[in-house]
Amino acid sequence: MENKRLNNKVVLITGAAQGFGKGISLELAKEGANIAVTDINKAGAELCAEQINAEFGENRAIGIAADVTDEMSVKSMVEETVQHFGRLDILISNAGIVISGALDEMSKKNFDLVTAVNYTGYFLCAKYASEVMKKQHEKEPHKFFDIIEINSKSGLEGSNRNFAYAGSKFGGIGLTQSFAMELVQYNIKVNAICPGNYFDGSLWTDPEKGLFKQYLDSGKVPGSKTVEDVRKFYENKVPMKRGIQIEDMVRAILYIIEQEYETGQAVPVTGGQVMLS
Repeated sequence: MENKRLNNKVVLITGAAQGFGKGISLELAKEGANIAVTDINKAGAELCAEQINAEFGENRAIGIAADVTDEMSVKSMVEETVQHFGRLDILISNAGIVISGALDEMSKKNFDLVTAVNYTGYFLCAKYASEVMKKQHEKEPHKFFDIIEINSKSGLEGSNRNFAYAGSKFGGIGLTQSFAMELVQYNIKVNAICPGNYFDGSLWTDPEKGLFKQYLDSGKVPGSKTVEDVRKFYENKVPMKRGIQIEDMVRAILYIIEQEYETGQAVPVTGGQVMLS
């Protein structure tokens, strides 16, 4: 096999049937990784896995149905990954949900849903992935393993009328730092990536539920009359005048995996929109 950056690594990615997760899955497979494509959308996960296998070789990917808010589903997801590939080197906790709204508009039901997916889901995935990684560490004490949360720039600064999401992401960074302290003795590095806005993804562009539509309807961008007005407003907030692309994310992921002297970090990939002080 050609020597690639992630040869023989087994990567489990949640929320991987579409958007960031699917793009990351394809790019890491290109780097030689074996991919467990997991998503609540079983058909989408299997379709992504089929695409990887068609492009990069048989048995390079498996599609798994998983609900990150359900503990037994997460446990089964990790077990199925290990049964298929024999190990687990990298968890990318990517599954997420955004429901925006002002304080007087947000229902407890929606608040709880965002928290369950973005915060509790990350905890559950890290819990069961780290159990496997600890056992592997006993046999391979010199190897490193990775837990990577796909966080958000909203985990680094507040987000107007989007507090449920921002709060869950702030909490995710707290989990990342705490997990990193606990798991470092097992050579498990735990880091978060905080991307800027992926304006080309369905999260933003879906005509019914996308954030451009949500923000237009909620009046979050004063004076906007169309979704294009909203998009232009957000693009102008980025010094580089564009949203993040999959390639930008993958470069950050590969950096985190390849370096062996960093853990507990939140790495911004925001085009300069959020700068750490």
